[in-house]
Amino acid sequence: MRRCVSSPLTAKIAAEIKRLARDTDLAQHEIAAELHLNQGRVSEVLTGKKFPEVRPS
Repeated sequence: MRRCVSSPLTAKIAAEIKRLARDTDLAQHEIAAELHLNQGRVSEVLTGKKFPEVRPS
């Protein structure tokens, strides 16, 4: 069984994560599915551990 690897996290994707969290009622796992990411990456962005300086797009 192959592991599914998330796309590299970029500032552009971080801005989109923040926009989706702000403008929709999507849960973190739903944002992750929408952007083909691991839910952990979404959490890191939304808690400020990754890309804290990036604003929502």
